[in-house]
Amino acid sequence: MLTPLPDLLPQAQSWLEEDPDATARSQLALLMEHAEPGNDAHRELADCFASSLQFGTAGLRAEMGPGPNRMNRVTVGRAAAGLAAYINSIEPPTHRSGHLVIVGYDGRHNSDVFARDTCEILTGAGIEVAVLPHMMPTPVLAFTVQHLGASAGVMVTASHNPAADNGYKVYLGPGVGVLDGTDYNGSQIISPQDTQISACIEKVGVLRDVPRRDDWLMLDHGVVGDYLHRALTALGDGPRKVRVVHTAMHGVGTEVFSQLCALGGFTDIAHVPQQALPDPDFPTVAFPNPEEPGALDLAFALARDVTADVIIANDPDADRCAVAIVDDGQWRRLTGDEVGMLLAWWLVTRRALPSHTHIHWPADATLATSIVSSPWLADFAATQGLNFRETLTGFKWLAQIPAMVFGYEEALGYAVDPAAVHDKDGITPALVVMELAAHVLAHGSSLSQTLKEITAEHGRWFTTQVSARMADMSAVPALMRRLVASPPADVAGIAITTRDDLSAGVDGLLPTDGVRWYLADGSRIIIRPSGTEPKVKCYIASRTSDAMSALAAVVPQLLTN
Repeated sequence: MLTPLPDLLPQAQSWLEEDPDATARSQLALLMEHAEPGNDAHRELADCFASSLQFGTAGLRAEMGPGPNRMNRVTVGRAAAGLAAYINSIEPPTHRSGHLVIVGYDGRHNSDVFARDTCEILTGAGIEVAVLPHMMPTPVLAFTVQHLGASAGVMVTASHNPAADNGYKVYLGPGVGVLDGTDYNGSQIISPQDTQISACIEKVGVLRDVPRRDDWLMLDHGVVGDYLHRALTALGDGPRKVRVVHTAMHGVGTEVFSQLCALGGFTDIAHVPQQALPDPDFPTVAFPNPEEPGALDLAFALARDVTADVIIANDPDADRCAVAIVDDGQWRRLTGDEVGMLLAWWLVTRRALPSHTHIHWPADATLATSIVSSPWLADFAATQGLNFRETLTGFKWLAQIPAMVFGYEEALGYAVDPAAVHDKDGITPALVVMELAAHVLAHGSSLSQTLKEITAEHGRWFTTQVSARMADMSAVPALMRRLVASPPADVAGIAITTRDDLSAGVDGLLPTDGVRWYLADGSRIIIRPSGTEPKVKCYIASRTSDAMSALAAVVPQLLTN
C-alpha cells in the first residue's frame, strides 16, 4: 500500500531543505511536483521514503536518489558523522598521532563527491584523514588501512552493482575491536561494531549542524607502490611467458593491474580497449559483473584475435577476479570454485619449487572458504595435511581466520596474501593465476589440462547456483520458515539425510538465515535469502554433473510451490 501523499510531502519537503546536492534536490522537487495519487511519481516518491538504509556489515549500498532509502549526500553525510562518533569513542587511538582514517573511492557517479563529504565530516570531528591519490581499487584501500595502522577506512563503491547504485564500505584497523574479541587489521566490519556504528548514526542530528573542515591529507603514489611491492612477494621468479587479455569492466583496475604486471615481468598484456578506462555508465555491458552472461564477450573476441592463453577480468572496483580459458577449443569462464581449485593447488604445489623458497607458511597454515563454496577445498586440505576452516558467506568472516594462507568464496573473491590484504583482492590473485599459466605453458601444458589433472588426482565437485525470485521481500521470510518447518523428504528423487537450520547456528558458525541439506548421494544444497533483493539463492554441490543438473532443475520448483 502506497503511503498517502499528504504524509509523504512533508517528509520530502524536510529532506529537500537538508540535502546539499542541487541535482538531488531538483530530482526530488520534480517528483513532488508530478506526484498524483497512485501514479509513477507517487510510487517512486513513496519508495524513496519507504525506509532508511540500514548500516550493516556491508556498510551501505543502494540506488542513488533522494530520500533516506537511497544513496545520496545526506545518507552518506549521516553515515560519516556516525562513523566519526564511533571512531572518537575508541580508546586509545590506534595511530601514533591519534585516530587516522583512510578514504578511497572508485569511478562511479558521485563516488568522489561522497568521498569528499566523508573527508570533510571526519576532519571536522578532529580525526586525521588521508585520501588515496585518485580513484583506486578496493584492495588498495584495505591494504593501506593496515599498512598505515589506521583506525578505519572508508571505500565509496558499489562493486559490481548496476550503474544507478553506489555504496559505502567501512574497514577497521589494527587494534580496533580487540576488546570484543576481533582484531580487524583492515577488514570489513562484523558484529558488534556494525551495530555500534549504526547506533552512532541514529544519534546524528541535523546534517547542516555537523562541523566540516577541508584540511585532510592527500596521499601520494607511494602507498600504491607499497601495495604493488607487497603483491610482488606473492610471486616467485619462474617463467613469465603468457599472453593475457585483461578487462577492467569499465572500472578502476587497469592502472594498478598494469603496473603490477610490468613490475612482475608480465609483458604480453592486451586490454579490452572499450572497457579499460573508468566509465560509470558501463556502456558495453548490461550488468558490470564478470559472472553475468555476455559480460566477457568483448574479452572473448579480443582473446581469439590475439590468440591469448588466459583472460583475466576484474569487477569495477577490482576486488573480484574472473578467469577464462580455452577448453576443448572454446573459450569459457571458469566458475569461482574452479579458480579456487587452481589457486589452492598452485599455492600448495609451488612451495616445493626453488623459485618460491622465499614464501613461508606458519606451522598451522589454514585453507578456508565459505559454506556456499565447493567442498573440494576441505578434501584437498586434508590430503595436504593443512588445516581447513569454513565460514559464513562473505570475506568479513574469512578475514577473521587465524593463520589463513589462502581463502576464497565462489563469487569470485580470493585472498592469496591475507596477511597484507584482509579482504578479497582481484589483482594479486590475478597475477598468481598468470604465474601458474606461465609455469604450465613452459612445461608444455595448459590451464585446461592442469585443471583436468587436479580433478583426476584430488577429485571433483560440480557446483552451481540457482535463484528463485519472490513477489516481494515479505515473501522471503515466509519461504525460509516453510523450508525449516516442512522440508521435502527428497530432491529429484534423492533422499535428504541431514537437515540443518543455519539460523540455529551449526558447526560453530554464528546463526544465519538459511538451510543446509545433505543428500543420500553425498550432494549438498544450501538455500539462503539474498538480503538485498526479493529472492532466495540455492547453492548445489554434487560429485557428478548429472546429479548437479538434476538437482538444479528441481530446486526452483521447491522454492516457488
